[in-house]
Amino acid sequence: MIRNLFAAALLAAICAGLVTAAIQHFRVTPIILHAETFEGEGGHSHGEAAAVADHVDAPGTPAHSHDVVAAVEAEEWAPQDGFERTAYTTLATVLAAAGFALVIGAVSMFANIPVTFANGFLWGLAGFLTFSLAPAYGLAPELPGMPAADLVARQIWWVGTALATGCAILLLAKTRASWAFAVAALLVIAPHIIGAPVAPDEPSGVPAHLATEFAAITLGTSFVFWLLLGSLFGKFSDVFATRSAAIPNGAHA
Repeated sequence: MIRNLFAAALLAAICAGLVTAAIQHFRVTPIILHAETFEGEGGHSHGEAAAVADHVDAPGTPAHSHDVVAAVEAEEWAPQDGFERTAYTTLATVLAAAGFALVIGAVSMFANIPVTFANGFLWGLAGFLTFSLAPAYGLAPELPGMPAADLVARQIWWVGTALATGCAILLLAKTRASWAFAVAALLVIAPHIIGAPVAPDEPSGVPAHLATEFAAITLGTSFVFWLLLGSLFGKFSDVFATRSAAIPNGAHA
């Protein structure tokens, strides 16, 4: 069972990752490249922005995490625009998809809720709500050059929000008791009551309409990614389960 789950997760990750990488190439990366033209006004270097594009493009990851490279000097290595940048972005997207697929598999085993094609859509929707929409409500995806709050504080808030939202969804998946709805609601709203770290009041060289477009397209791409990942994971799980059931017990030896 574990072998089938692992194989289904990897196959789903490769398929969803490649499709998402293609969407990113045509929809997300051009906006990042456009934002780089404002680097002189926003304070981020070109070298940093190039590294950011490959990190931000990975779906499901907090797009605001481009500050991971904020301390990197401009002269350090970064993928060149064109094929190299696209290749690294695609690899990062597939690896991120594999990691998230394995998370789905681990939660599935822990909760004893099999991933199937019938419920794969719901698994994908849960992943989107947990890792994309809920954190983005407090920390919207950000372009290079935009002011941002302290990195560690944002990481702590992002992880806490994802964990709280994921636990709320898992609780509702296991029980429909009235107390469960109350606890789930509290888990979902608690991080937002606490509040996400606030960015410093500094001027940004990135136009507001570009930042808004980037946030919308990033979330839309993430939505497609998660639905693909969940549905494909469920489909491949069903296929492997059917094949295993068709093999006589003695043939496994």
